[in-house]
This record gives sequence, C-alpha cells and structure tokens, in this order.
Amino acid sequence: MSENISTNKSTNSDDYVYWVRLAAITSSSVALILVVIKFYAWLVSDSSAMLASTTDSILDLFASVMNIVILRFALAPADDEHKFGHGKAESLAGLVQAAFVLGSAILLIFNGVERVINPRIIVQSNIAIGVTVVAIFFTLALVVFQRYVIKRTGSIVISADALHYQSDLLLNLGVLAAIFLSQGIWLQADGAFTIAVALFLLFGAGQIIYQSVYQLMDHELSEDELVQIKSIILAHEHALGLHELRTRQSGAQRFIQFHLELDDNLSLLEAHSIGDEIEAKICQALAPCEVFIHQDPSSVVPEELRGQQS
Repeated sequence: MSENISTNKSTNSDDYVYWVRLAAITSSSVALILVVIKFYAWLVSDSSAMLASTTDSILDLFASVMNIVILRFALAPADDEHKFGHGKAESLAGLVQAAFVLGSAILLIFNGVERVINPRIIVQSNIAIGVTVVAIFFTLALVVFQRYVIKRTGSIVISADALHYQSDLLLNLGVLAAIFLSQGIWLQADGAFTIAVALFLLFGAGQIIYQSVYQLMDHELSEDELVQIKSIILAHEHALGLHELRTRQSGAQRFIQFHLELDDNLSLLEAHSIGDEIEAKICQALAPCEVFIHQDPSSVVPEELRGQQS
C-alpha cells in the first residue's frame, strides 16, 4: 500500500512540474516575440500607448524568465535542509511578480499622463495596428493555455504570470482604440487608455500579493477540502472520530495532520493498517499531499476533544 501511495504522489508531482515548466517556457517565448514586434511598432509610430505596451511586455519577459529560474527551486524535491520541500519559493515569486506589476503600472501612468498633457497624432498607424492585432492573437492564445495549466495545477506563479497577459489583452485593445481616436477624433485617447490599463494592473497586483501572503502564512486548506478530508476519515468503519485537524499548503504540496480516535482493543499493527488505509484515500483525493496521523485510543482522548471534527 505504501508503494501505491508513493507512486500516486510521484505521478501527480511530475504532472505539476511538467505543466508549470511548460507554461513558464511558453510565456517567456511569447513575451520575447511581443517585445520585438512592439518595440519596432513604437519606433515607427511614436505612440505613447505602444511605448507603454512595449514597456509592459519587457517587464513580462523579465518576470517570465525569472519564473523559470525560481521554479527550479520551487519544484525541487525535499532535501536535508528543506524537509517540507521548496514550495514556498513559488509564493515568494508571486510577491516579486507583484512588484513588477506595480512598477509596470507606475511607468504606464507616467507615460499616459505625459501624453494627455502633450497629445499628438500617431504616425504610421497602419503598422501599429497590424502589430497590435498580432500581439492580441499571441496573447489570447497564451492566456487560454495558462488558464488550462492553472486549472490543472493551481500554481500561484502561473496565476500571477497570467495576470500580466490578461492585462496585455486590455492594453492591446486600448492601443487599437487609442490609435483610431488619436487620428484627430480625441488626441488625449493615447494617454487616457494607458492610464486606464495602469489602474487595472494596480488592482491585479493587490490580488497577487494577497494570494502569495495567504500561502506564506500557512493558511488552512479550503472549506470544501476540509469537509472532504473529514468525510474520508469518518467513512472508515474503525474511525471513532478525529480531532486537532491541521492543514496547510506549500506550492502544490498539501500537508495534513490529525489525531485519529480508535478502539482501545486494537493492536498496534491494526491501528497502523487503518492509518495507512485512510492516508491512501486522502492522498488519492488530494494529491500531491503528505498525511501525518497520530492514532489515539479513544479512552485517552480528553472529553472536550472526543469525537471532535475540527
């Protein structure tokens, strides 16, 4: 049974590593393409919104490359110095990414305000429009892929990275609108759309910071997961109750520990086997995870804890 548990953990962990790494490499490749084509479009059009979009893509590229480096640590297996693994590096990466998003937003605000104060008609608008349409196509395809990876892994790093490219979709649409409106209809549109996207980035950065701190503070698993854990434990025919259930998550890995109340007359071998059975079912439902069970004879459980399910 122990071999089955280990195999299940390894399979799920390998799946997480594969998809998270693939998403990080894909986003870096897309970001590099966007930087090159947007920089060219800015040179020929002198659009403030295009410059802001280029700056944002440069930050995205830097953040995506940094993700690949950080994920080498976050996805590394546990070692002698990090017995619980390196999963929290992922949350730290989320905080660093939030800093990049904040920096990008501030740059966009400065560029946008300057262009609102000193509006000008965009030249070579056809090139800027073509490049922006291509950028929207690449970005949309990347965001769809990232959402698929997030659904499979729940990775904070990929979630933070996806926010960059979701904002890029709005930014690129804003660039298109600004290019059209700046041709004599509303000259300040170039700067106004830049500022609007910057405000969206500021809001998104706050969300990334919240999610990262949420995990770094060893917050409990979700209520649905806690209910699932309790249901699995109490469904076992020999489980008389549980108490002191504690959970946390580090990267992809969940850590679950609790006291299992059993009949006094069970042998140590029987109690151990029951624990293994419950652990296997929890790992099957919530892998990758580690489960720590302390078996208690029901007679030694304090009255206030007996039968407790929280």
